[in-house]
Amino acid sequence: MAPAHINIGCLIIGDEILSGKRQDRHFPKAIEIVRARGLSLSWSMYLPDDPQVITDVLSSTMARDDVVFSFGGIGATPDDHTRQCAARAAGVGLALHPDAKAEIEAQFGKDAYPRRIEMGVFPEGARIIPNAYNRIPGFSIGSHHFLPGFPSMAWSMMEWVLDAEYLDRHRDTPPVDIAIVVRDAPESQLIDLMNECLRRFPACKVFSLPTLVAEGRRVELGVNGEAREAARALDFLKLGVSDLGFDWVPRP
Repeated sequence: MAPAHINIGCLIIGDEILSGKRQDRHFPKAIEIVRARGLSLSWSMYLPDDPQVITDVLSSTMARDDVVFSFGGIGATPDDHTRQCAARAAGVGLALHPDAKAEIEAQFGKDAYPRRIEMGVFPEGARIIPNAYNRIPGFSIGSHHFLPGFPSMAWSMMEWVLDAEYLDRHRDTPPVDIAIVVRDAPESQLIDLMNECLRRFPACKVFSLPTLVAEGRRVELGVNGEAREAARALDFLKLGVSDLGFDWVPRP
């Protein structure tokens, strides 16, 4: 039996990303990390260093069953709000985590005080995420996992979480993305076919990507899902497109 599906989301936090001062590297790497485990990313969001926005978004995502990775904002500078926002969203207080305290003291000794130790203050009931780079851990609350913004730390920590907590959800093969290119078809005339495909193959996602080229209108019509089921769904779309009188070719 295939492992149960999980929705995986990413929150990427920082004004420096939204202002363009720095280019985000977490989103493409997160796709790579989950794909290596036969999984896929369901959604991603960019958030500012705004405590109200972060708290509101976390309150919403914590009300769902998604596995969420949050990158950034867990330091101790005034523009780092994620630890506090996570606690408010979870409805708990903040406290120095004993395991985080031990890790930070082991790394920095007396220099852990007075500031570095603050990075071990997590929402009550949190679990730590080991940080092999400098031993300042991240933390987890339920299915939400909070990582630093530094790629050299965050990516290995994300891998650790997926392998330590979700190994039973890994798949031998990732979902596939397969499609055809429909020629000279208004996208609106494919909607009923797409809806019927979703009804018949509910485990798959159906997508259409229209473009205008010199040769005319083109629609990339395809499905995403487990390989065998996706192939059946695409065959259904191929027949449907032909029945509608449109030509199609395999996607290059």
